[in-house]
Amino acid sequence: MNEMVPFKPEDEVKADEREAPSPPGRLGRLFGLGVLLLLVGGLAFGAWRYYAQQQATASDTEQRQTLVPTVSTATVKAGSPTISVSLPGTTAAFATANIFARASGYVAKRYVDIGDHVKRGQLLAEITAPEIDHQIAEAEATLNQSEATLRQQQANADLAAVTWARDKPLVDKGWVTQQQGTVDQQTLAAQQAAVGVAQSNIVAQQAQIKVLQQSKDYLSVLAPFDGEITRRNIDVGSLVQADATTGTFMFTVMQTNVIRTQVYVPQDQAFGVVPGVNAVVRVPELPDTGYPGQVTRIADALDPLTRTLLTEIDVPNPDGTLPSGVYCSVELQIPRKTPSIDVPADAIVFDAQGLHVAAIENGNVQMRKVTVARDFGTHVEVTDGLKDGDQVILNPSVNLAEGSKVTAQPELTASSSSSY
Repeated sequence: MNEMVPFKPEDEVKADEREAPSPPGRLGRLFGLGVLLLLVGGLAFGAWRYYAQQQATASDTEQRQTLVPTVSTATVKAGSPTISVSLPGTTAAFATANIFARASGYVAKRYVDIGDHVKRGQLLAEITAPEIDHQIAEAEATLNQSEATLRQQQANADLAAVTWARDKPLVDKGWVTQQQGTVDQQTLAAQQAAVGVAQSNIVAQQAQIKVLQQSKDYLSVLAPFDGEITRRNIDVGSLVQADATTGTFMFTVMQTNVIRTQVYVPQDQAFGVVPGVNAVVRVPELPDTGYPGQVTRIADALDPLTRTLLTEIDVPNPDGTLPSGVYCSVELQIPRKTPSIDVPADAIVFDAQGLHVAAIENGNVQMRKVTVARDFGTHVEVTDGLKDGDQVILNPSVNLAEGSKVTAQPELTASSSSSY
């Protein structure tokens, strides 16, 4: 069946036609116009942003070119004329003597002990050896016999000389045979030779008595120099033996009024070490006490294995407060052979170009290469690239270039930047 269409009045039909939507073509034109406007606006905004950035970049570049940064600086100073070096060492007595027995026997008396101060020639101990007195008496008796033999031989020689003097004219005149003359001559020569033998025997016997007398003197053990007894190995009643290699050790005497200290100075400082260089010896257990001394002896050459120079320092020790045989540190004031400049460590720059500093000259930055000789942590010593009075920049920025203009703001001097 056909559907029935409702009937509308004419006014309602006209109203419906007015409320009907616009055709699609009109809507598309309006949308395209809106997109175009947005695009043009975006392009205009982008152009404006680009222009603003370009202006800002140009302004920043101009500002950088015209800006003179202010930098902290330090004035470097020439290094001290001496190098202070601290080296380990060991104290030792100026002289040490180990006293051995030179005569065999028993210790009769001992006069000193460990810690006693002695003077040169002071009696330390006495050894008893009665057999030495007997040997001396025997040798003296033998000497008397030799002297009597000499007198006898001398008398025989005198008789032979008189006999030959009497027979010689008779032999010349033929009144005595030539054989008798020859006998007289040879007898005189034999007696004179016998006199020489007797004289030699006397000399030998006198020497033997001196040896025995010296052995007797060795019974008294004496101090070889002023010092202190540091070791004792005998007591009263001890048997001692006299021998060049296995003799009995008796005492050790040390001369401690002067302490000798040996140190080994490295090669880079050894060339300034000469006798007379001042030194101070310090012992860790006595931190508040320094013992001044001087270099007195140096080796002629460096040790090829350690590249060090053996150096001896003598330290006066009249009161004996500096002991011998202790570990110590020796501070040497070594004169410099080459000048140096003290520079704060904050001024050193290390990069691909090596070690250098940024120095200021006439308001411009100059990059100068330097050679560091010694590093003390807060400051370093350089041997080239700078001179006394130059200004260097502390902690220079990475974009600081050669020739840049800067304004110096003095902060400190190299000599006061730390305790040099």
